[in-house]
Amino acid sequence: MSAPPPVPLSVPPAAPPASRESSPLLGFGLDVLLAACILLGLSLFCGLAWGLWRGFEVGMAIAREGGAAPDAAQLGAQLGQPGALAQMLIALVSTGATALVLYFWRRRASQAERAASRSAARRGSTWGWTLLVAAGVFVGSSLIGWTGKQLGIEPVPTNLPLMEQALAHYPVFLVAFAVFLAPAYEELLFRRVLFGRLWAAGRPSLGMALSGAAFAFIHEIPGTSGNGLPEILQLWLVYGGMGVAFAWLYRRTGTLWAAIAAHTLNNAIALAALVFFGLQ
Repeated sequence: MSAPPPVPLSVPPAAPPASRESSPLLGFGLDVLLAACILLGLSLFCGLAWGLWRGFEVGMAIAREGGAAPDAAQLGAQLGQPGALAQMLIALVSTGATALVLYFWRRRASQAERAASRSAARRGSTWGWTLLVAAGVFVGSSLIGWTGKQLGIEPVPTNLPLMEQALAHYPVFLVAFAVFLAPAYEELLFRRVLFGRLWAAGRPSLGMALSGAAFAFIHEIPGTSGNGLPEILQLWLVYGGMGVAFAWLYRRTGTLWAAIAAHTLNNAIALAALVFFGLQ
C-alpha cells in the first residue's frame, strides 16, 4: 500500500480586485505607507491627549493648593514623560487600531477564508507546526544572541526599559499586553495584511522577506536607542527571522491563529526570561 501524499501548503487568501493596484508590490508599498501614516497620526494624537490630561491634572492640583503657577522647568518636571502604563496604552491604541483599519479596509477575510481558517485550526497538525516553529524561533534567536555575545555585540532592545518598568509596577497588564494583545494585532498587520497581499499575488517568498523586514524595522528603529550599527543589525536579524517564521507558519497551516499562537509563546518565553533574570 502506497504512502499517502504529503499535505500541500494552504491556498493563499483571496487576491484583492485587480482594479485597486496594478502591481502587488505597489499594493504592498501602499499598505506600508498607509500603516505608517495611521500609526504616526494615532501615536501623536494619543500623546497629545495624554499631555492634555496631565496638564489638566497639574492645573487642578495647583488650584487645590492655591499656590502660584510653577515656572517652565517645574511644569516640565511635573508633566514628565508618559509612564510605562501610558506608553503601553498608547502603543495598544495606535498599533492595534492601525492593524484593524488596514485589515478591514485592505485585507478583510472573506467568508470562505474564515471557514478555511476554522477548519485548519481544528487540525492537530496545525498546532504541531505551531510548537515546532515557536521552538525554532526560540532556538534561532538564542543562537544569534550567543554568537553576537562572542563577538562582543550585546544589543539592548528599545522596549526593554519600558518592559522592566512595567514589570515592576503593572505586571498583570504587561502580561495581557505583551503575551496576548501585541501578538494578535502584530500578526493581523504584518502577516494578514502585508504578507497576505503578496502571498495572494503568488509571491509568498517575497512577501515573507518584505513583511519580515518591516516587522524588524518597526521593532528597532535606528536612532531611537543607544544601539550601534552592529547591535541594530543583530536585532533586525532576530526580529526579521521571527517575521519570516511566523509568515511561513501562516502559509503552512492556513490559519492566522497558528501564527498568533507561536508569537504568543515567543513573547511569553521572553517575558519569563525577563522575570527570571530580573530577579537574579
